[in-house]
Amino acid sequence: MKKYFVLCVGFCAALAMTSCKSSESAYKKAYEKAKAQEQAQPAQTQEPVNVVAPVETKPVTETRVVDNVDNVQVRQEDYSLVSGAGLKNFSVVVGAFSVRANAEGLQQQLKDAGYDAQIVKNEARNLYRVIAATFDSKSEAARSRNEFRAKYPDAWLLAK
Repeated sequence: MKKYFVLCVGFCAALAMTSCKSSESAYKKAYEKAKAQEQAQPAQTQEPVNVVAPVETKPVTETRVVDNVDNVQVRQEDYSLVSGAGLKNFSVVVGAFSVRANAEGLQQQLKDAGYDAQIVKNEARNLYRVIAATFDSKSEAARSRNEFRAKYPDAWLLAK
């Protein structure tokens, strides 16, 4: 009895496996049908879709000024001098810290390297900005900023 049952199960499995096999001709017919439909439809040109990024609004606590003469970006912020001799019209900022001790550490490194480093505080953002050098002209400040970017890649200009 067991032998007949196992033999029947084996026969049913073999029959099921061979009946599920798809033939090559069925694939060929489907391919030819798709090709015929593709050729029957006229060539449609797709127009490019323009994607528009959403507009982000920012508060007016920071203003970026772009001068058309040399296209160097300068930020204008409200700040107060914390440590140093005084600032001129344009300053090169090399670091920003929320902890005053960290700002003083960078200021000391810059002073050891021979720079007249100063610290200002932006009350709105509660950040201490470390200024490596300060200049009267924007072109001198931009040139200095480019030199500082070798060691401080995020250096930027701050206007009075």
